[in-house]
Amino acid sequence: MKRFIACLLLLCLIALPALAESGITMNFAKYAMPKEVPDHEALRFTHDMGVGFNLGNTFDTNDTPWIKNDLDIETGWGNPKTTKEMIVTLKEAGFSTLRLPVSWHDHVNDDFIINTPWLDRVQEVVDYAYDEGMYVILNTHHDVSKKFYYPSSEHMETSSRYIQTIWSQLAERFKDYDHHLIFESMNEPRLKDTDHEWAFHTNCKPCQDSADCINQLNQLFVDTVRASGGNNADRYLMVPTYAAATGNSNLDALQLPKDAAENRIIVSVHAYTPYDFALNPDGGDKFPITQTAEIVTFMNRLYNRYIVNGIPVVIGEFGALNKKDNLQARVDFTSFYVACAAGRGIPCCWWDNGNFTGNGEKFGLLNRRNCTFAYPEIKDAIVLNGMK
Repeated sequence: MKRFIACLLLLCLIALPALAESGITMNFAKYAMPKEVPDHEALRFTHDMGVGFNLGNTFDTNDTPWIKNDLDIETGWGNPKTTKEMIVTLKEAGFSTLRLPVSWHDHVNDDFIINTPWLDRVQEVVDYAYDEGMYVILNTHHDVSKKFYYPSSEHMETSSRYIQTIWSQLAERFKDYDHHLIFESMNEPRLKDTDHEWAFHTNCKPCQDSADCINQLNQLFVDTVRASGGNNADRYLMVPTYAAATGNSNLDALQLPKDAAENRIIVSVHAYTPYDFALNPDGGDKFPITQTAEIVTFMNRLYNRYIVNGIPVVIGEFGALNKKDNLQARVDFTSFYVACAAGRGIPCCWWDNGNFTGNGEKFGLLNRRNCTFAYPEIKDAIVLNGMK
């Protein structure tokens, strides 16, 4: 770990010039310098995950009734079919982890049995990264629905059946893969389409009920995977908070599942922070020095609650929208964010939805049609400042 800290100190020095023009240098030096990371096996594992990339708006594409062919859904939200060349490009650029979001509910029958062609295709893309020596995070994405899983007591019977059935199939299919494959139980589980969808409050009974249900579903996920045997007996498993959010109340409500394997549970969170700059399309396009405090605050919260106790954390999604071609501000943000996370022993994965134009969420980084980076400066900010 001492060598790791020394490397991070060097990375911080490399990143400083990229921030100097924006006036962030002093704050970067003060807050983004690494903290001591305990020498635990699980933290060494997440350290080796390095920096990650989300293959977004691809296998998570869903609710597309106009698409009749099951396998065509992969391209239903505008991205091209995934190729091995795309994944090799990411690996050669310095990304060590591929997060593969997958929506399963459009590919199951009434008994939640996954269509074999879809599962085969998902496995094919998992293999693209796995065979390159990358870590792969495989999850259930956009499946929050009262027809499938919905974290409330009223819908727990169906939710439990869905989570157990889906993960039984995935655990069986992938049980011989080594620990480079990581399972993530759910993506941003929440009370969808309610006033509480993104706002968790401790004194809110529906919120607390939902958090309790999420804890139960996370436990069911762990039990289901472990029971399948093979390398699943001690595979690393990621479990989210309510909405995968990092607020104190969200973290307080999370109960880590009981596990037969020792210290193999990773806390899964997402943080498009600061919100106004990173995710709010109507927010500012500048990254002023004052906004670094929001990043430091939530990362210190994760560090103090989990990392110092040897519990690994992965920020499965982060990023900043392209607003008015504010490239330098996004580079400054990314440099600070990734170095701050790495310095606390937390790997993070850029959310890339392949979107570069229009009025939507423009998180595109890799141009998948020609395997080049539209913003190599942002790619460098991620790779140079991430854990090595």
